[in-house]
Amino acid sequence: MLNWEALDAACHACQACPLHETRTNVVFGVGSHQAELLFIGEGPGEREDLTGEPFVGPAGKLLDEYLNAVGISREEVYIANILKCRPPRNRDPKPEEEEACLPWLRRQTALLRPKIIVCLGRIAAKRIIDPDFRITKEHGMWYEKGAYRMIATYHPSALLRDPSKREEAYEDFILIAEAYAALHGKDRA
Repeated sequence: MLNWEALDAACHACQACPLHETRTNVVFGVGSHQAELLFIGEGPGEREDLTGEPFVGPAGKLLDEYLNAVGISREEVYIANILKCRPPRNRDPKPEEEEACLPWLRRQTALLRPKIIVCLGRIAAKRIIDPDFRITKEHGMWYEKGAYRMIATYHPSALLRDPSKREEAYEDFILIAEAYAALHGKDRA
C-alpha cells in the first residue's frame, strides 16, 4: 500500500476522468494523518480548486464554525472529498467521475483508519452510507459499516443557501462531538 506522500503524488498525476482537463489543482485532502474523525464532502469548489485544499471557501468557514462550536479543532481531523477535481460550474458529480475518484478516497481511508466518518451532504451520504440516503430524514443518524461508525449532516454550502437547517446541523455536530469524546473516555464539555 502507498504511503501518504506516494498516494498524494499519484493522485496529483491522475487522469482517470475528464475532470483532470479543467482542474487548476488536485484537491487531495488535508488534516492529521492520525485523525480518528474523517469528514467527506462531494467535491471541490472554485476556491478549493484554486488553493488545492478542501473546504476553504465560505462553506469551509462555516464548517470551521461548527467544529469550533463543539470543541473540535480542524487540525485534529482529516477532510477530503469524493472527487479530487472540481466539476465545471460546481455541478453535481457524475457517477462515472465518482467511480474514477473513489479509489483515492478508499486508499486515504485505509491509511487513516478513522473511527468515525462524517458525510457532509447528500451526495457523500448516498455514495458512502446508502444509495437511498435521504439527508433531510436521515441526517444525525448513526450507521455502522465494517470498522466505521458513520453519520451524515447537511453540507455547509446547503446551510449557506438554507439557513433554516443550521440548528439541525448544529445538533448533528453535537452528536459527532459526543461520539468523538467517547473514543477517549471523556464526556463532552
